[in-house]
Amino acid sequence: MDSGILIESFAEFARSKSIDRPTMISVLEEVFRTMIRKKYGTDDNFDVIINPENGDLEMWRTREIVDDESEDIWDYDKIPLSEARKIQTDFEVGEEVAEEVKLVDFGRRLVQTARQTLIQKIKDLEKEMMYEKYKDQVGELITGEVYQTLRNELIVVDSEGNELSLPRTEQISKDRFRKGDSLKAVIHKVEMLNGTPKITLSRTSPVFLERLFEIEIPEIYDGLISVRRIVREPGDRAKVAVESYDDRIDPVGACVGMKGSRIHTIVRELGNENIDVINYTDNLELLISRALSPAKVSSMQIDRETKRVSVFLRPDQVSLAIGKGGQNIKLAGRLVGMEIDVFRDVEELGDEDVDLSEFTDEIDEWMIQELRKIGLDTAKSVLALSRDELVRRTDLEENTVEEIMDVLRKEFE
Repeated sequence: MDSGILIESFAEFARSKSIDRPTMISVLEEVFRTMIRKKYGTDDNFDVIINPENGDLEMWRTREIVDDESEDIWDYDKIPLSEARKIQTDFEVGEEVAEEVKLVDFGRRLVQTARQTLIQKIKDLEKEMMYEKYKDQVGELITGEVYQTLRNELIVVDSEGNELSLPRTEQISKDRFRKGDSLKAVIHKVEMLNGTPKITLSRTSPVFLERLFEIEIPEIYDGLISVRRIVREPGDRAKVAVESYDDRIDPVGACVGMKGSRIHTIVRELGNENIDVINYTDNLELLISRALSPAKVSSMQIDRETKRVSVFLRPDQVSLAIGKGGQNIKLAGRLVGMEIDVFRDVEELGDEDVDLSEFTDEIDEWMIQELRKIGLDTAKSVLALSRDELVRRTDLEENTVEEIMDVLRKEFE
């Protein structure tokens, strides 16, 4: 193969992958020096000159002329006088001979090997460049197109045609993407696996929600409002604590927008995930109260050493504080970095209330447990809610709820 064709094809391929000229020359030189070492045993006395723009290649072998009877004639950098004079008749002992080596001198097999090595080098460079590029972009938002849907992941291609992975574990439970669909995600993790870069995306990460806030709320993008903390149950609920650096800007109002216009865009992207936006404060007691929204806290006792807080609420506020499946209180605890215990305000209960455990002879234990799951553990706390509300918040049937309420009402008649 002609050296010009070999180098030009490599250079064109390298330029299409945005590989710089010094790197291109370095790769080409290393490949040709490998050929030289295979044929001559060493490349120490060889000069390789490459111009990738026009495909020029020159390889020069330099040797010192010694007498034909010298013991050094077999050294790699020595040449007998008789052999040197075949190149130029007036050469003398002690002079240096610079002899050009042609690509054809290496034979077809070595040249073919060099071609394959060049292709492999480019692929390795491409992988390395992809790894370096995405390694610096962890946490950034990207928009890609679904290329393939597999059982445990989606293969997504970015604007440059690179293949990225969105595992099932990093997808929101309500996500339903098909081939060709456009999706947003954050670059979650970048690693090298057996020499191949693996770029993992995420839509469940709190960082993903933060990036959505940045692109939808100009005040956050401009730095007037800061996102202090985010906690999520992806696809179900999230709490976002925001703080304004301008006293004239209401951070919660700016994030929610007129009639919820700004937050709705984010909610739709997250599969209707409920988002509570909270005004951040350094006042821990106030932050805990805001984190438990929509419930209204009567009082609390904070133990900073054990990182536990006892919150007291009116009976009708307990289920709101706990939330469905304990979700609200769990997220609130993660947001403030403390374990939150909920108690009913004793003053609100009165002396006549009765714990549900007193009714085990008339109400099955599993039913009582269902009521406890939503924060109801006394008779009056159950009766404070309507039948429809109890059906909606528990897994109990309507007639079962009615029977339970009848039992509890009789206690106070």
